[in-house]
Amino acid sequence: MKKTHVENRTSRVLKEGLLEKRSDGLLQLWKKKHCRLTEEGLLLNPPKPPQQQQQQQEGSGGRVKELHFANMKTVDCVERKGKYVYFTVVMSEGKEIDFRSRQDDGWNAAITLQMVHYKNKQAILAVRSTRQKQQLLVVQLAGQKTAARSQEAA
Repeated sequence: MKKTHVENRTSRVLKEGLLEKRSDGLLQLWKKKHCRLTEEGLLLNPPKPPQQQQQQQEGSGGRVKELHFANMKTVDCVERKGKYVYFTVVMSEGKEIDFRSRQDDGWNAAITLQMVHYKNKQAILAVRSTRQKQQLLVVQLAGQKTAARSQEAA
């Protein structure tokens, strides 16, 4: 299983391949991106010739754009036309990023499932953290009551 290093984190690569992103420019052209789906998000690189891909995986250069699941709201607008599936990733700040992939690649489903998995994991961690804080508070309150009773008795 491949691993990738982004912002000093190591994350397992779950899916890798070519995805097309619609540019933000006036012409809104479809640009090919070499993508890696990780446990943390989607990494977008310009497509590389095979020998440069090998160098990149070994840690050299290349501008990586990360769409982190923490900043992703949803994957929307799935439409099938011809050989492509078109879908939109909606970010938390409202920005919409359009993608397309070959129908049999399953990128939209893989991104959606991994995003849901990530969000569920974060929700579980938040609940555990809240419970730990509540338990600590109960212990502190019990300690304060015991201290107050011993001062009253003295």
